[in-house]
Amino acid sequence: MEVTLHEITVRDLVENYEDHNEEGITGYDNRLDIRPPFQREFIYTGKQRAMVIDTLTKGFPLNVMYWSVKEDGNYEIIDGQQRTVSICQYVHGIFSYKDRYFHNLREEEKDQILKYPLTVYLCEGTDSEKLDWFETINI
Repeated sequence: MEVTLHEITVRDLVENYEDHNEEGITGYDNRLDIRPPFQREFIYTGKQRAMVIDTLTKGFPLNVMYWSVKEDGNYEIIDGQQRTVSICQYVHGIFSYKDRYFHNLREEEKDQILKYPLTVYLCEGTDSEKLDWFETINI
């Protein structure tokens, strides 16, 4: 399996974010399947998702994410679904952080979040290699 380092911004991640409930969640300009079939439902509590946004606003490093490269060149999340959904939901106004919704932030505060760099490892290989990798990173 080949694993390569990739960096994207929050702005890129949240572009064309769509949550279709049971039909799935997409982002990254419809190129990222955020909730593929093997992923569990979103279960972060309000406190946990606030901690993700707190990390972004303070400029602390957020844990890396792992995406699988699909045959069509698009991606699906192997690890990082709940962090991804938390970020997308906040930027799209689904919840507030410290009693402020994203659209109520000052432009420089929005810009700080949207420019935040996310570290993503892109994984290419067979389905069995990807499953092995998923099991390894979730130990």
